[in-house]
Amino acid sequence: MALKESRGLYFEEFVVGEKVTSQSRTITETDVVMFAGLSGDFNEIHTSEAFSKGERFGKRIAHGLLGLSVASGLAFQMGFLVGTVEVFRAIEWEFTGAIFLGDTIRVVAEVAETKPVPRLKSGKVVFKVSVLNQDGQLVQRGMWTVLMKMLPA
Repeated sequence: MALKESRGLYFEEFVVGEKVTSQSRTITETDVVMFAGLSGDFNEIHTSEAFSKGERFGKRIAHGLLGLSVASGLAFQMGFLVGTVEVFRAIEWEFTGAIFLGDTIRVVAEVAETKPVPRLKSGKVVFKVSVLNQDGQLVQRGMWTVLMKMLPA
């Protein structure tokens, strides 16, 4: 399967329906604290155990955007975007479940659509992306649209 290559793939190498799963990564206290500092989002559901005990999940949860950011990194680490992605064009995203501190997440990416853009010497690739926790529960999902380089002439 082309998506298992360790180098960046060109537009022509993506096959609709092809699926790949990333390595996993555990979300830590440090991740949440650093993300709060970087983003300025100090919502107590992320930063205060005492506050969170009385809320919906009964304990602290990671920022949804932290989960999305880690998912982006996990996808990039798979290698198929390295050196051949031109731009991240669009995202549609749903936060379907909580990511708790200590959860281990992974990404499943499926090629949903490809469309050549010859005038840009590129092609649009749409990925259906799922973020799963250690129990296989879907915690985030959506569509990512990227512009990929075409094979050199």
